Amino acid sequence: MDNKARRSTLVGLLVLTLSACGAGDGTNEQAASSPVPAAVPGVVAVGADGVQELTIQVSDDYVFTPATVTVAPGPVRLTVQSVADELTHGFRFTPGGNPQDITEEISVIGPGRSETVEFEVDEAGDYLFDCSFHIGMGQTGVMTVAAD
Repeated sequence: MDNKARRSTLVGLLVLTLSACGAGDGTNEQAASSPVPAAVPGVVAVGADGVQELTIQVSDDYVFTPATVTVAPGPVRLTVQSVADELTHGFRFTPGGNPQDITEEISVIGPGRSETVEFEVDEAGDYLFDCSFHIGMGQTGVMTVAAD
């Protein structure tokens, strides 16, 4: 068999293989292969249950992305997503000095992991948060709760 015939045979086999892999009733093929969009850090969305949803990222530096966020009074679901390769982080609302205490925290977020806390805020104002491991390195941020 010459090279041209081999190529034709390989192309034919490839087409058959790909056709078999994509076999199905066609009702949900696009949905199954489409990735679910990730939350945009710092953008507040309201979930189907009415809870404000928010994502903050941490990486291999000592910052939160974004370092400032704004929410409305009410329930909040906050996810801290690590895009770090090496550093472990924590997340807490800095104890004392905030308009109201928020005791929910994430003690450890390993590289490539995400953790979520839920809490409710009723009092408007600025709420300081930090990485309990890297507060000395300046890894802090502010969540502003806007007045009604």
